[in-house]
Amino acid sequence: MKTLWTVARKELLDLFRDRRTMMLSLLLGPIMIPALILGLGSMAEKKARTQMESTLELPVIGAEHAPNLVAFLKTRNIDAMPAVDDPDARVRRQDEDVILRIPPTFEEQWRDSRPAQVELIHDSSRQNSEIPVQRLNAALAEYSRTVGVLRGVNRGISPEAAFAVQVAQRDVATPESRRGMLLAFLPYILILLSFLGGAHLVMDSTAGERERQSLEPLLATPASRSAIMSGKILAACLFGMLSLLLVVLALKFSFTMAPGPLRLVDVSTPVILKLLLVLLPMVLIGTTLLTLISATVKSMKEAQGYMSMLMFLPIIPTVVLMVNPVKDQLWQFTVPFLAQNQMILKLVRSEAIQMLEWAVYLGAGFGLGLLLWLAASRLYHREKLAISA
Repeated sequence: MKTLWTVARKELLDLFRDRRTMMLSLLLGPIMIPALILGLGSMAEKKARTQMESTLELPVIGAEHAPNLVAFLKTRNIDAMPAVDDPDARVRRQDEDVILRIPPTFEEQWRDSRPAQVELIHDSSRQNSEIPVQRLNAALAEYSRTVGVLRGVNRGISPEAAFAVQVAQRDVATPESRRGMLLAFLPYILILLSFLGGAHLVMDSTAGERERQSLEPLLATPASRSAIMSGKILAACLFGMLSLLLVVLALKFSFTMAPGPLRLVDVSTPVILKLLLVLLPMVLIGTTLLTLISATVKSMKEAQGYMSMLMFLPIIPTVVLMVNPVKDQLWQFTVPFLAQNQMILKLVRSEAIQMLEWAVYLGAGFGLGLLLWLAASRLYHREKLAISA
């Protein structure tokens, strides 16, 4: 145990002597989190508010065929603009968000009390046009309902006769769960920062020292190689947890200062402590896996090459859940990265985490860390480990 703490202390002292590397590793996450939440959140809210409250300038083709409709749209803060040539091309070039086309048949269909068709030209792949299209659709739907009711009243028909079925909706989503949809990116960032929080230290303490030929004298001491390796892993875990603590505190600050609904995300002390507990196994998995990799490579550069590939692992569950959403099941809490993703989303959505889920999650996470530690320990006992190729 004394050897373990001695090695850990030595590695941490070496890291803190290199102030530039230490500051970069320690402060990257705490700076990035507020920049994302405060910066992007403010930009998104400001843009959405502007699109919702400002006058929508709508190019209308064939406005002369439906003057009443054009006048109604104006009362909904939608101004009809002159027709444009080649509307499809203008929408594709993003010159216009949405264009309304009213065909000449509109007047005849209107006089015959038949559904009069109009066409909305927009690009659904452009997120920027989503709010203008929704505003126009809502205004057209309101106009259609109003005219339909007036036609029925004019014929002596009760307005209720037009609705054979009345649908009442009861949304059981909580404000926290709706906010969780806005924070789908958060698990990936937290998992990545915890997974690679001690990356530089753990790679430099094995692959770097091996390349500098300073690992061989350390392994030649009477101390057991398992204790030496464990000391290096402990140092990386402690540094990773320190970095993670700063990230979580930055997260708490960001949501406290965030605009709009993000400000209501629960960042109380119990939630912060649970979040640290959720990410703790990922710190252990990341450091032991990188120790295992560093013990097999020939240089620090090669180890950094592997790390660049490992950065893509945390994003896999996020992408899979976006393409193929699945219900929460117990087995998911045993899968690395997916388990962390589900646990973080539960905390963000203020959903209760059952004791069985905690037990399965922590058991699987620390169990995987132990297996990686055993594998790395076997590599540390190889004689050629200290030899720089």
